[in-house]
Amino acid sequence: MSTPAMRSDAQDVYRRYLSSVMLHGLASAKACGLGASDLYVLNILELAGAMTPGEIVTRTGLTTGPTTRLIDRLEAAGYVRRVPAPDDRRKVIVEPVGKPAALDETMAPARRRVGDLMRGYTPEQLAVLFDYFERATDAYQEANDELRAAED
Repeated sequence: MSTPAMRSDAQDVYRRYLSSVMLHGLASAKACGLGASDLYVLNILELAGAMTPGEIVTRTGLTTGPTTRLIDRLEAAGYVRRVPAPDDRRKVIVEPVGKPAALDETMAPARRRVGDLMRGYTPEQLAVLFDYFERATDAYQEANDELRAAED
C-alpha cells in the first residue's frame, strides 16, 4: 500500500479506519440484537434486492445451516420475509421488509458525523473519495472471490 508519495503511516491510518468501520458495524448490530453477519446480509439485501438463500450463501461464504438460522433471526425480528419464487414455487426468495427503523436509529449518529465530515470537502475532493470507494469495492470483491476460490 505504500508509494513514495504516500505518508509513512498510511497503512496504519487505513487499518484504523477499516477497524473503526467494522467495530461500528459490530456495535450497531449488537445494539439492535443482531449479529454482525445479520447486519451484513441486511445490507446486501438492501443493496442488491431480494435473493434466494443460496445466493446469500454465495455472497457471504456462509454455509447453508448458518444461513438458514440467520434468515430465521432476521425474519423473527421483522427485517425480512420469505416468499415463494414466482417462477418456481419450490424455491424461496428472501426479501427485505422496509427499512429497519431500530438499525437506522442506531446508525444515525455515525451517519450524521460522516455527513458533516463530507460537507467539509470540495466537489473535486468528493469525486476522488467516491472514485476510491467504487474502485476499492471492486478490489475487495476480487480479493473475496480469490479467498473463496482458494477454500474450494
